[in-house]
Amino acid sequence: MSTKFEVKGLFYESNGYKLRKYLDIARVGVELNEPDLMVVMMNPGSSYPLDGIDNNSVASEAEPDTTQQQIMKVMDASAFNYARILNLSDLRTPDSNELYRFLKSEESSTVEHSIFSPNRKSDLAQLFVNGVPVIFGWGVNQSLIPLAKQAIDTLRISSPLGILKPNTKYSYYHPLPRVYAKQLEWVQHVTSQISRTANAAAV
Repeated sequence: MSTKFEVKGLFYESNGYKLRKYLDIARVGVELNEPDLMVVMMNPGSSYPLDGIDNNSVASEAEPDTTQQQIMKVMDASAFNYARILNLSDLRTPDSNELYRFLKSEESSTVEHSIFSPNRKSDLAQLFVNGVPVIFGWGVNQSLIPLAKQAIDTLRISSPLGILKPNTKYSYYHPLPRVYAKQLEWVQHVTSQISRTANAAAV
């Protein structure tokens, strides 16, 4: 997949924390001005800037992680050319437990780490593209619910793509479950959702 797509992200630092504002995945050789797919996930994982600059004012090439490969698979199967990933939290860490600890700590209030915060409305308006399909996939940990609720209430997407955990309102399964069969299932489920939506629009 990584030969078919190029990945760029805007990496920055605040209060000693390493963060990422957004990540763009674009099909090689296709020129689009703005994304045809939006994705909202938990936080930037092990992706990092290839130029080694952690505090930048422009997007730079990034090393994709395995979660982004899942998004690429969906893009490839559904003929999307340009996806933008935003996260509930901009905090860069591959360890989700570290993120949960951060969210519960007082430290989290010292950094405007969520693009869905009221204080970052202009960031969101600049980066979120309306009128294209949106995938929700931030996981089902209870610590994420306040941020997930904020994102859902802010975006007001009528029919998001993704797998909502039964009997919940804010918990969408992560694209990269630990079990490989579930990873395949996630890609197939979202791809079929996109196909059904496209067919319904064509009728």
